[in-house]
Amino acid sequence: MAKKIKTLIKLNIPAGEATPAPPVGPALGQHGLPIMEFVKAFNDKTQDKKGNILPVVITVYKDRTFSFITKEPPVTEMIKKVLGLEKGSGTALKEPVGSLTTAQVKTIAEAKMPDLNTKNVEAAIKIIKGTAKSMGVKVQN
Repeated sequence: MAKKIKTLIKLNIPAGEATPAPPVGPALGQHGLPIMEFVKAFNDKTQDKKGNILPVVITVYKDRTFSFITKEPPVTEMIKKVLGLEKGSGTALKEPVGSLTTAQVKTIAEAKMPDLNTKNVEAAIKIIKGTAKSMGVKVQN
């Protein structure tokens, strides 16, 4: 028989570097979960992706056990990493902070594909371009 789900917790945590400090500790603690058990499991699973911030979805069960899945880094993080940026532009349309080539956009789209609500690369590219534009990053044709 399947376990009864109590709740889902969504967090963004640096890969391989989870600690019991906020946001992890308080989020898990309020549901009575073994915090260190999660921290160890998450860090072991994400060791190879260090340097990225990963969204994680933790499923909390009624019997105080849990399971979790990690996703690809947010698109904004991927764009910042490719361009070596600290952050996007405060005034996206007036002050561009960089530009991506079509090839870079396609690479990001393909990497993010499992998390996007499309299986079409062209549609994924449009999603990435939209995110880039809102960050003040131009896309070269």
